[in-house]
Amino acid sequence: MNEKQEIQLLEELANKKKMIFAELNKVIVGQEEVIENFLIALFSGGHCLLEGVPGLAKTLLISSLAKVLDMSYSRIQFTPDLMPSDITGTDILAENKSDGKRYFEFIKGPVFANIILADEINRTPPKTQAALLQAMQEFEVTVGNQTFDLKKPFLVFATQNPIEQEGTYPLPEAQLDRFMFNIFIDYPSFEEEKEIVKRTTSGRVVEIQKVMDSSEITKLQNIIAQLPVSDHILEYAVKLVRATRPKSDDAPELIKKWVNWGAGPRASQYLIIAAKTKAALDGKLTPSESDINAVARIVLQHRVLISFAAEAEGLSSRDVIDKLLKELRR
Repeated sequence: MNEKQEIQLLEELANKKKMIFAELNKVIVGQEEVIENFLIALFSGGHCLLEGVPGLAKTLLISSLAKVLDMSYSRIQFTPDLMPSDITGTDILAENKSDGKRYFEFIKGPVFANIILADEINRTPPKTQAALLQAMQEFEVTVGNQTFDLKKPFLVFATQNPIEQEGTYPLPEAQLDRFMFNIFIDYPSFEEEKEIVKRTTSGRVVEIQKVMDSSEITKLQNIIAQLPVSDHILEYAVKLVRATRPKSDDAPELIKKWVNWGAGPRASQYLIIAAKTKAALDGKLTPSESDINAVARIVLQHRVLISFAAEAEGLSSRDVIDKLLKELRR
């Protein structure tokens, strides 16, 4: 693909984004910001950790996104008795009908799909969590002496229920860091909830149409990764991440007061990648500071560990990051 074709694909992306929104709006009411963040994660090649109470259409949104993008989809319900092989697949003993000889055949698990919904990932033990997280990091599955590549694009949406915490296995900080975004899905507005009830109680069946396919998405991921970024934007992203570390010289007083541990270098990488994708989705060929700021919260909020002092004042990591962004804009 030459440079002219690449630019043409990028120019078409902003229009394709509108078409994706139009198709998803047939079945999803509101959630524009969440959909935008999902698309940024998809074209950036990153995974998402979702948090929100039950009943906010997370499953419907993700399965509908897979349909619109013509990608294979798999949902895994994480439970305390789930085994790693339930995710990755397992070898079974099979028999050759022609000669009667027995052999082991690998049966692929649900992780072999383009989009994975890992529902309530914190309800399964660490060993099973690790099986999925390894696939997320390495884009491959190893069973016995065999290694199998996962289909690309490969995107994991893992959900956590913020209410019920009994009998859960919280993800360690090192594993949280593997998720590009941490996205909170909030309750709909009054008008949105009214429209949701109206649509879902009318018996109406809606068909959504395909807008893109996996090969086109893979091409765009590669093109976006090569978009240029100015030194000014690189410096801003690194400065922002370093400012989250309370022991850093770049940290303002609010961080030293309210944060125990800040974000690592991976956050700087994700800020730049996500900002590139945000710019491309908006029809631009290079990101600006506003693009960094737009993705800062979802990149940083699960990487910033707040102190007891912040909790005592009723602050969350989101609140601290918002205050930090305001501080840096002065």
